[in-house]
Amino acid sequence: MIDDEVILDLFFERSERAIQELDRKYGKICRSISNNILNSLQDAEECVNDAYLGAWNRIPPARPLPLLPYIARIVRNISLKAYQKRSAAKRSSFYTVSLQELEECVADSGGVDELFDSQTLARTIEAFLDTLTRENRVIFIRRYWFCESYREIAGFVGLSEKNISVRLTRMRKQLKQYLQKEEVLI
Repeated sequence: MIDDEVILDLFFERSERAIQELDRKYGKICRSISNNILNSLQDAEECVNDAYLGAWNRIPPARPLPLLPYIARIVRNISLKAYQKRSAAKRSSFYTVSLQELEECVADSGGVDELFDSQTLARTIEAFLDTLTRENRVIFIRRYWFCESYREIAGFVGLSEKNISVRLTRMRKQLKQYLQKEEVLI
């Protein structure tokens, strides 16, 4: 597999091969992130292509290393915008379920979507994640950032779906207490 530095060099050379190599290396995870949010392979493919165009327009001057978090964030943001446009259709997705789970921790009159835009909340959640074990942090991020199902997470970490469910329930309770302690949740 080609190195991120080489892919970035291709972007700086304005070679179309940069997109091909980016897709070869990270396309599967990008489509997975988008599909988990949108619950539509066709829409996910469109969002991933839009993300590649976004990367093409931003690199150069940006030289993001590592490349995966950079492209994953672009894919996620584009997918979330597409999700918001479609939300009137009330289609179910792992993203919807993930947000509903977190509602009990961060519910506010503005709703979860608006709270996630808050820089303060983001920093507080990052600090909370630092209190978790590595395995629990992976489980939490895979569920609430990558919007993966319990089954996918269980397969990744080698635990049962029930164990994942129980851990996430406990982590949400811990998060709620942490947010209250930090006075982020009123």
